[in-house]
Amino acid sequence: MADRIHYSSCPVCQQADLVAVFNVIDQLVSRESFTVMECRQCGCRLTQGAPDQQASSKYYQSTDYISHSNTSRGLINRIYQQVRKRTLQQKVKWVEKAIGTPGGRVLDVGSGTGAFVEALRKSGWQADGLEPDPSARKVAQADFGIALLDIEQLFQLPSASVDAITLWHVLEHVHDLNGYMQQFHRLLKPGGSLLIALPNYTSWDAQYFGKWWAAYDVPRHLYHFSPEAVRSLSNRNGFSLASVRPMWYDAFYIALLSHQHQQGSSRWLRSFLVGLNSNLKTMKQTDRGSSLVYVMRPN
Repeated sequence: MADRIHYSSCPVCQQADLVAVFNVIDQLVSRESFTVMECRQCGCRLTQGAPDQQASSKYYQSTDYISHSNTSRGLINRIYQQVRKRTLQQKVKWVEKAIGTPGGRVLDVGSGTGAFVEALRKSGWQADGLEPDPSARKVAQADFGIALLDIEQLFQLPSASVDAITLWHVLEHVHDLNGYMQQFHRLLKPGGSLLIALPNYTSWDAQYFGKWWAAYDVPRHLYHFSPEAVRSLSNRNGFSLASVRPMWYDAFYIALLSHQHQQGSSRWLRSFLVGLNSNLKTMKQTDRGSSLVYVMRPN
């Protein structure tokens, strides 16, 4: 199909050494099946047959897609909203630690409905957000009074103009992967930091659920990263990887969604135990985290 992406080489390392892993069903919108491929050189996985940028919008049109709707409908989404209140301040502290001083200018890419931009501003930061989805931008304006910029503004901002750039589960959605990374490099001030949160398909919970792992989220997630793939992406785009930290709550949330996909119910106790076991593995080895935050600095 003309509006689908067919990868013949890896978007991270450019090597033509791709193998099929398994097929994953879009559980949120279309019920279509997509093949997840893996690069045998750098370990990056990708969604074969994903929609191109023009065709992708329909795969986000669901009232259950919380990052665009800010919905509290359903128990899982209500729990997500409560946990988010705690994690927003944690993210603000991570930005402060990455920069080394409180205050400064932050650009949040893929801001959704603007909750993190609001948290930054309340904490005294100069913060702007970019969001491609018009409906999400309307929610940000209505709920928080924040005027998010269209994502195209990313390529019009002045060089060396921000202290930190943040992407919370966003990079896996970006079609122009290396183009965005190079633009981040241009926008950061000397000594600035890039913070990217990504699902980790090498985590224990991802191995447990296999093709039912909810964080594959095809076809909205174009890429599926391992820590090794992120290191390769970082190095190839002029960054050095400064630190990696886990996002502890994500293992529980993803386990709930994964059981819902696999068995039709959230299996609350079982999901809690899966998330707990995944986090215990992560305490021994950070790279096993269900979701990881990578802090990068320009070389």
